[in-house]
Amino acid sequence: MKITTMLAIMGTYENGVIKLDEEPKGASFSKVVVTFLEEKEEIQSEDLPRRLRLEDFHFAQSREALKNIKGSLSDASIDERRSYL
Repeated sequence: MKITTMLAIMGTYENGVIKLDEEPKGASFSKVVVTFLEEKEEIQSEDLPRRLRLEDFHFAQSREALKNIKGSLSDASIDERRSYL
């Protein structure tokens, strides 16, 4: 029975060439999996919409807020969240 282990080594990809940050020990011939990591700018908390807290919840206010939703609250929530992307 063969056992597969994984060794992770950071590196960079540029113009079709992968450069490893260090030499893999004992890996004269190995199959590899290459994963490309995307760097994204961090979203600052002041850029995010204010979130509902439990102490903000009032039954009468929620009924008033939902009176114009025709259909599923879940679908309306998903559509609203997509608009932030």
